[in-house]
Amino acid sequence: MEFSLASKTVAGRPVLAVSGEIDVYSAPTLRDRLTDLIESGAHTLIVDLSGVGFLDSTGLGALVAGLKQANALGGELPLVCAQDRILRLFRITGLDSVFTIHASVDAAVEAVPPHTQ
Repeated sequence: MEFSLASKTVAGRPVLAVSGEIDVYSAPTLRDRLTDLIESGAHTLIVDLSGVGFLDSTGLGALVAGLKQANALGGELPLVCAQDRILRLFRITGLDSVFTIHASVDAAVEAVPPHTQ
C-alpha cells in the first residue's frame, strides 16, 4: 500500500486524508505536511487515518508533533479512525486519551466548530 496524502475541505473544515503505511520512511513527509497546513491557517485540522494500513512509533510521533503545533495556536488535531488494529495502538500507548478520535469524517466534522478553523 503506497503512502499518500490528500488535502481537502469537508463542510468548511480542512481534512488531511492519509493512506498507506506511516512508518520511518513516510512519517517525516506527514510531519512536514501537518506543519505546512497548520502554519498556513488550518489550526484545527482533521486527520483522516481511514486509509492507513500500518502505523508505527515514528508515525505516532508525527501526529503528536502536529497536535502540539495545533494546540500551541489554539487549535486541535482530531483523528478519524475505525480500524481496530490502529485504534489498539492508540490505546496501548495511552494516546487515545490525548487525541480525540472519531469513527468517520462526518462525525469529526460535526464535532469541530466552524469558527476554530
